[in-house]
Amino acid sequence: MAADRRHPAVNDVYLTLVGASNTLADVQRRLDLEFRASYPDHANPAKLVGRVKRVQEEVAALKDLCRDLLAQKQELIDMMRTSLAAQRSATQRLLASSGLPLMTDDEEAAYASLKQVIDEWTDQLKPMAGG
Repeated sequence: MAADRRHPAVNDVYLTLVGASNTLADVQRRLDLEFRASYPDHANPAKLVGRVKRVQEEVAALKDLCRDLLAQKQELIDMMRTSLAAQRSATQRLLASSGLPLMTDDEEAAYASLKQVIDEWTDQLKPMAGG
């Protein structure tokens, strides 16, 4: 057995730690039984602590998912911005070369409004990207 090949001092420490681990497991089992007998499930301190730990883990996972979602959304917005600018430029060149009237004030205002919304979104993401 591996425990027989250890130095006696290491073996003593190992056995002490095994005993302590068993004692702690017994204490945990007894506390669990006592809490079950003393408290209903919704007020059991041990279960509440476990629930809080699970919620903390879920919050961390959701935070990571939200960051991923924001990054994907920003990539989509960046692609849309690039595509929109290219299409707008091509439309202006086509209108100018065909002799048709250029974009109306309403169309320019709509483009400026969309650009402002995109810029505001990007500005809101800057603090999140740094933190």
